[in-house]
Amino acid sequence: MRIPREISFIALLLASLLVVSCSPTRSQDEPVEATAGLLDTIERNLELATAQYKLLRDSLPADQFPKTYHPDTKKYEFSDSGWWVSGFYPGTLLMLYQETGDEALLAEAERIMQVLEKEKNNTRTHDLGFMMYDSFGERYEMDPDEETRQILLKSAESLASRYEPTVGAIKSWDSREGDYLVIIDNMMNLELLYWASRETGDPKYADIATTHANTTMANHFRPDNSTYHVLNYNKDTGAVQEKKTAQGYADDSAWARGQAWGLYGYTATYRDTKDEKYLEQARKIADFILAHPNLPADKVPYWDFDAPDIPNALRDASAGAIMASALLELSEYVDDAEADRYVSTAETILRTLSSDEYLAKLGTNGGFLLKHSVGHIPQGTEVDVPLTYADFYFVEAMQRYKEWMQ
Repeated sequence: MRIPREISFIALLLASLLVVSCSPTRSQDEPVEATAGLLDTIERNLELATAQYKLLRDSLPADQFPKTYHPDTKKYEFSDSGWWVSGFYPGTLLMLYQETGDEALLAEAERIMQVLEKEKNNTRTHDLGFMMYDSFGERYEMDPDEETRQILLKSAESLASRYEPTVGAIKSWDSREGDYLVIIDNMMNLELLYWASRETGDPKYADIATTHANTTMANHFRPDNSTYHVLNYNKDTGAVQEKKTAQGYADDSAWARGQAWGLYGYTATYRDTKDEKYLEQARKIADFILAHPNLPADKVPYWDFDAPDIPNALRDASAGAIMASALLELSEYVDDAEADRYVSTAETILRTLSSDEYLAKLGTNGGFLLKHSVGHIPQGTEVDVPLTYADFYFVEAMQRYKEWMQ
């Protein structure tokens, strides 16, 4: 999703007053031709994505959403609207429509969002930011109509219902009595709440989001600024009972997509609050990722920074795409030298994901754009396959790069 226009303006104004960089700058070590070449690559990628997503559209059951595709068996996995990835397919279609003007993409996005709309009432999930803000939020930015606004406000109300003041966080997963599980992924759902407060003037949504961000910052991060995946709080006291993983290699390992969620989440929280402590947290997470000895030279991470079989461990294209998009935004809020480092890394990721190793050929990969993402290795699901959110953040990163390089 593009940075909301009114927030982007405020961020740029504040940045100029603080005499820091207002937009990513080309690294001094990188020739102009390299940047132009990447922009050309992005245009080709967007053309490919448009064709691929029409193929995906034509393979999709009417009331289902894409999850993944298994190239070896040529079988899809679909979900209903209540699964956490349901917003990424329409969100990707809308971003591609913005880039290409292809009305068929808009028509398909609007069709599938009619299936998705009922999730505005879903109080059983914390993922309404992913599901509703990455779809209806994208639509509202394009065309701020009242019907879409009300869908988003109801979604925010449903998300806020999962907040527990004693813990100071929004519950992620329902579990056994006495447990209160919060995952780092939940930082990605706070944008919906900040949007709702801006729209209504009611601070309660932003207050919940900010308290959740503070609780997560206080408890989820290790001294090296890596993050645990899952924290289990005591609902009655707010005390931390467990720090563990679900999708990572081990409880004390740095699951790659979890680090990316944290990076993106705190960058967006800084954008929404202008509170410097969130910018500092995002910078710390970025430093952990970029300085890690197990980050490959092409900057697409292994599925876990502590996977025991590195350098033979699987890579996670989804984590790389999320990192690239987050770093491009983060570069807006820091000084030139730091911005160059973030943009340079994002450029490397975009080039890597645009290579034959990761980018699908036309008509292959079930219509998905990227190959080689990792969903849940401990559970043995969605391993080394395309994933709908990998495509979403890849397209978002390319869109951001285009906008900020112009």
